[in-house]
Amino acid sequence: MARYTGPKTKIARKFGEAIFGDDKSFEKRNYPPGQHGNNRRRGKKSEYAIQLMEKQKAKYTYGILERQFRNMFKKATRATGITGEVLLQLCESRLDNVVFRFGVAPSRSAARQLVSHKHITVNGEIVNIPSYQVKANDVVGVREKSKSLTVIEDSLANNKQVYEWMSWNSEKMEGTYVSVPERTQIPENINEQYIVELYSK
Repeated sequence: MARYTGPKTKIARKFGEAIFGDDKSFEKRNYPPGQHGNNRRRGKKSEYAIQLMEKQKAKYTYGILERQFRNMFKKATRATGITGEVLLQLCESRLDNVVFRFGVAPSRSAARQLVSHKHITVNGEIVNIPSYQVKANDVVGVREKSKSLTVIEDSLANNKQVYEWMSWNSEKMEGTYVSVPERTQIPENINEQYIVELYSK
């Protein structure tokens, strides 16, 4: 399946924020890419352009392609609750994102690779599907044979983030997805209402 593998700083500059995490190149040039990127008199964006950009930001942030994202939106519309919030909760509950949030991988793309290469377990069973939906009280861990991988050890050693809806056991190298996060707990700067409006047209 095709996935964006180009320069991440260029994408971050497009949205005006470091959506892929700390980025020194972005800090130096935090204006849109292109010949007129630093021109302060850029034209005002249309409502559609703003909605489209917000959807693209969410897709790039979580590493989800259009067809998959649209299917997640359809699932969110069928669920009880506010559609936009449910959509972000579905994004947060993806296995690759949960692995990233636990600090097992330094980025979502690295987490996706760990999952695909069968280094991650859910409730003791190997799961190699990045889009797998983790449920409340599921236990996500590092496969026994993979616990000594340098990339995992380094990532966990450098991880300083703690999230209220997750609990990590350093000795066992596994964590519990205690509950699906509330919208106010999700730190991503995404206006999900714009996405709902775009897909509802």
